[in-house]
Amino acid sequence: MEPFVAVWAGLLLIGGVVLVIVGWRPVAVDPAPRSRRERPSIGQLWVRISRRPPGAAGRRRDLILLAALVTGFVIAAFSGWVVMIVVLPAIAWTLPVILTPPKDRDVVLLEALDRWVRNLAATLPTGKSIPDAIRISGRTAPETIRDPLSSLISRLNHRWDSREALMRFADDLDSPDADTVIAALILAANRGANGAALTLSELADSIQAQLKGRREIETERAKPYLVVRQVTVITLGTLAIAFVFARDYFAPYQSGLGQLLLAILAALYLGALMLMRRRALPPRRRRILLGTGR
Repeated sequence: MEPFVAVWAGLLLIGGVVLVIVGWRPVAVDPAPRSRRERPSIGQLWVRISRRPPGAAGRRRDLILLAALVTGFVIAAFSGWVVMIVVLPAIAWTLPVILTPPKDRDVVLLEALDRWVRNLAATLPTGKSIPDAIRISGRTAPETIRDPLSSLISRLNHRWDSREALMRFADDLDSPDADTVIAALILAANRGANGAALTLSELADSIQAQLKGRREIETERAKPYLVVRQVTVITLGTLAIAFVFARDYFAPYQSGLGQLLLAILAALYLGALMLMRRRALPPRRRRILLGTGR
């Protein structure tokens, strides 16, 4: 009877955690009538709540979570450690994200801007204007800026003023590095593209220099993650071995109060790793172009 009680207690505990997460999420007010709104599917809710990555990475993450959940139920059923139903999925959910160095968005955007600017610089000497060169560049645009660039091309096709369209493009990218490139394009568009190819080539060289420095900083920032990853793997491996071969070590945690204390300690450890990841993020810099006030 006890295994079934442990399983049902685990189900109720997980359901309560999910409901708390859903309840804490802010709800956007939609002025549209309720009948016209499309209700999100279960899959969309899961992606939103769990921050599921797209593609194969998301499917792999879901399989890992499922395996951790099943393992937690098995441990709870045979040993009475109900807390494992929550702790194991929480560890499987958070550790891969926390222990992976965050990718600097500025580096990714600089790489895309470098490719795009060099493409523009190669197109302008053929006699194309700035708007025409931008339209042509949309065919081979990097993935990072493809959607904002498509919006820019759409505005140009709808006869927006070049300066206004580029300012809106700067707002879409929302980056000081992109503002520098777009400011040069605005000046070139106002002057009829005279000397724009040389300006953009020099600008691309400047982006390359920035990329070199940013990559060195990102490499140094990743070193603490390597140390924490090694310590975490050793700690979890030692605890797993002790849990199997030295059960007396965990005897104080087997009671209800002990399992609650174990869950709190695990939450504090994961919270410390989350704080470390947040502190490692680069500070947000101020922009130089503000078009729509966003």
